[in-house]
Amino acid sequence: MDTMRDRFISTSSRLLDEDPRLAVVLAEISGDGFTAAQRRHPDRVINVGIREQLLVGVGGGLALAGLRPIVHTFASFLIERPFEQVKLDFGHQGVGGVLVSAGASYDFPSAGFTHMAPGDVALLDTLDGWTVHVPGHPDEAEALLRHAAAGDDRVYVRLSLQSNSRAREVAGTGFSTVREGRGGVVVAVGPLLDNVLAATEGLDVTVLYAATVRPFDGAALRRAVAGADRADVVIVEPYLAGTSTAAANDALEAVPHRVLGLGVARRELRRYGSLDEHVAAHGLDPAALRERVSAFLAR
Repeated sequence: MDTMRDRFISTSSRLLDEDPRLAVVLAEISGDGFTAAQRRHPDRVINVGIREQLLVGVGGGLALAGLRPIVHTFASFLIERPFEQVKLDFGHQGVGGVLVSAGASYDFPSAGFTHMAPGDVALLDTLDGWTVHVPGHPDEAEALLRHAAAGDDRVYVRLSLQSNSRAREVAGTGFSTVREGRGGVVVAVGPLLDNVLAATEGLDVTVLYAATVRPFDGAALRRAVAGADRADVVIVEPYLAGTSTAAANDALEAVPHRVLGLGVARRELRRYGSLDEHVAAHGLDPAALRERVSAFLAR
């Protein structure tokens, strides 16, 4: 199976052929994958080099000129390093575009902490008007990218090497119900769905799947809580733990409830290790998730 990043390259290359409004802006990362597309569309595949602030600024400029930019690099260099440009060149100027990241929270641990971005979604939460997609499978990544490219709004698509075993139907909005139960609700985000399903096997809980986390689907959460015996909610996210707990609390403000946010811990892991070792170290493997979810629901 190809990776989400592979699918991003192939899909974006086809979209450039289909839609003259689109442009791809790169900062070296994935540049080799766009060689053929750049030959076909030299004016709409732009590689600015390792200059991430310029990367986002060029994207904002293309949007002002009427194009639909797809801006791409690692998450830490797309959201964190040029955050001022994201805030001003897209948000303040009131233009749309598609930011597509690779690397996620710790996909390339051998590159060190410079290439890790567990706080990217939380950082975007400080800005208004961003849609955030977190696909859990390459097929979902393609569907969400096509959905984003066809629009005019501001969209962040967060790609990862982590992937679920199969794709789910995604429409670019809302949560879907994967499993129903009455003992609580677990929201699984993107590539952590398989781990959540394994962790909750045999537990009497509803599992919601979120491939789009912003806007947060408060209506789906309220419906799931209404069908349970108690309003206990666990949110399992592949980025900073607690990123969506405020959104869940706002959605359930009229209901006595408890919310537990599980995800990447704030502490920095200073050993490179492997992706799977980082998953386990943050308690996001099935065994650790089962223990943490069960303990919360038992209280």
